[in-house]
Amino acid sequence: MSLAVKQAPAADRVYSHVKQAVLERRYEGGTLLTEGELAEAVGVSRTPVREALLRLEAEGLLKLYPKKGALVLPVSAQEIADVVETRLLVEEHAARKAVPAPAGLVERLEGLLARQKAQAAAGDLAGAAVTDRCFHAEIVRSGGNEILSRLYDQLRDRQLRMGVAVMHSHPDRIAKTLTEHEEILGALRAGDAEAAVSLVHRHIGWFSHLARGEVR
Repeated sequence: MSLAVKQAPAADRVYSHVKQAVLERRYEGGTLLTEGELAEAVGVSRTPVREALLRLEAEGLLKLYPKKGALVLPVSAQEIADVVETRLLVEEHAARKAVPAPAGLVERLEGLLARQKAQAAAGDLAGAAVTDRCFHAEIVRSGGNEILSRLYDQLRDRQLRMGVAVMHSHPDRIAKTLTEHEEILGALRAGDAEAAVSLVHRHIGWFSHLARGEVR
């Protein structure tokens, strides 16, 4: 029993280490990770490594090969198309529902936009990608539909992975992203539902176009 208690945090540490590296593209798609390397990198035995890799395989980030290791799965064109289609359905609905925008929502979006600007200026692309996702998630959450919010959160890691990839490949794009976030916020502040929906559609459409350029 005590062994299981000790192993759980070790497996969590490996899980976090690998997941973060995959999401931030320090482990690129096509990289083969071995249990031994990961055990050494995190400072644990191989048993928790195996447990963590199984969890990551279930999330669709890795593919396990017995006796060889785990392959980091590249982002596929189909995955991008699926994520974008789901985002459009959820976010256009959420933008329409967010009007008239409560003061608390506008305030939270202003704070996130300021944070994203600071991260972009500091060159923290991974941080900016996380804040970008939070900006959109805040609008979805404001609708008060728990099922939609949970569905949107399930896309979080895939979005983050694609978002970091896009920002690294198109560093000039971040300025446009910030401008578009300003415009979405402006439409919500003005109570213009149709403008908000149209801006969200264009914003996510651009993401789709850029992310597709990532597919080799």
